Amino acid sequence: MANTSPFNHRSSADDVLRNQNLSGQVIIVTGANTGIGFETARSLAAAGATVIATCRSTEKAAATQKRLMLANPASTVETAVMDLSSLASVSDFCNGLAHSKIDVIICNAGIVAPKYGETKEGFEQTVGVCHVGHFLLVKKLMPRLLSAPAPRVVMVSSESHRVPPRLNFDALPYPESQFRPMKSYGQAKLCNALMAMELQRRFADQGLTACYVHPGTMVTTDIGRDSAIVRFAMWLVSPFTKTASQGAATSVFCATWDDRSELGGNYFSHCARAKPSVETANVGVAGRLWELSERWLKEKGYSGN
Repeated sequence: MANTSPFNHRSSADDVLRNQNLSGQVIIVTGANTGIGFETARSLAAAGATVIATCRSTEKAAATQKRLMLANPASTVETAVMDLSSLASVSDFCNGLAHSKIDVIICNAGIVAPKYGETKEGFEQTVGVCHVGHFLLVKKLMPRLLSAPAPRVVMVSSESHRVPPRLNFDALPYPESQFRPMKSYGQAKLCNALMAMELQRRFADQGLTACYVHPGTMVTTDIGRDSAIVRFAMWLVSPFTKTASQGAATSVFCATWDDRSELGGNYFSHCARAKPSVETANVGVAGRLWELSERWLKEKGYSGN
């Protein structure tokens, strides 16, 4: 497995972007109000990109805008409300976006739901937020991505994509009777990986590069916001794991690394290619998930176009 990256698990997002000039690039980062998402947005803005940082609420967006501008007063940052648990919110964000060209979408936002819950449209919330919301986002913005000279989509997956080892279409999204928090999360992260693979297969010939990443284990983030147990566990291990900036490094690396041929359709961890689960290479599963996701959108009145 070839790897020409000079970075490793200790590298920060700022290390990856040192001496880079991203002026002219428009980059969307979802879940940018805290943790990995914030550091991803902050570092890209500091390198000159126009960063659109999406947050779940008006209050979070305003606070994030203030923090990002304090970090880099000369940067170009826009914050916007987009709640991935609402297809209407995702659609409104896309429709209201002023930019005709999008260079990169970093699908960073996620959630580990401790108990069964549903999104606004009735999807199990972990899969709904991590996969369905991002699927609509990328579908609706695809024409703007393809108008960029070298567009990219970076899916923030996880090592959890390995468990369960196969995508269970009979439990997707998880029905309440079968719901288990970490299995649902694993399915959602596997969906992220498969979505990246299918994006690469469908749109590589139009210039798109798609890949998926593992940011690091138990990195400080807001992903466990609904679970006191997850929050406590993350606090407990925080002295022994990556900082938020180190957790953002792999996303930033995949958004900016010059050799796009090394990135497309691949899995990255610690700013280097890594070996994913066998299931991610299953073209039939990736295609079936794509078609199912399109059907879900259509059933809810969202074509994704």
